Amino acid sequence: MAKAVVANDHGAVELAARVVEHLKNRGYEVSYLGTDKEESIDYPDKAEEAVMEYRKGGYDFGVLLCGTGIGISISANKMKGIRCALPETKYAATMAKEHNNANFIAFGGRIDYKEDVLDILDGYLDASFEGGRHQRRIDKMMALEGK
Repeated sequence: MAKAVVANDHGAVELAARVVEHLKNRGYEVSYLGTDKEESIDYPDKAEEAVMEYRKGGYDFGVLLCGTGIGISISANKMKGIRCALPETKYAATMAKEHNNANFIAFGGRIDYKEDVLDILDGYLDASFEGGRHQRRIDKMMALEGK
């Protein structure tokens, strides 16, 4: 069974619940590390917690959520080996997987998306990394870590 880690701060409680339910309905085992309360939680802490769990192995990907998705995705991308995409369309989510082999995807609970977030997530889930020339670019991208 495919497995995902999901974490959120107080800015995406409702959206995180929808994402977790959607993933479970699609047959994913979900390790949920987020909060279901509106009390303030720092998104860098949630990003770190999710990435550390992901690094234990056995996970296919992670989903991170905060008010805009920006802070939590930046935080995750500071951690070695993480490629967290912040797509606002299904097409962008599909490309994040096909071309960038993103291992995390982020969303904002306070963003008014033009497409349903679950449809955007499905674009990511249904895509496969294409490899080839894209792997060369990922290698170059990851070589930038620590510079």
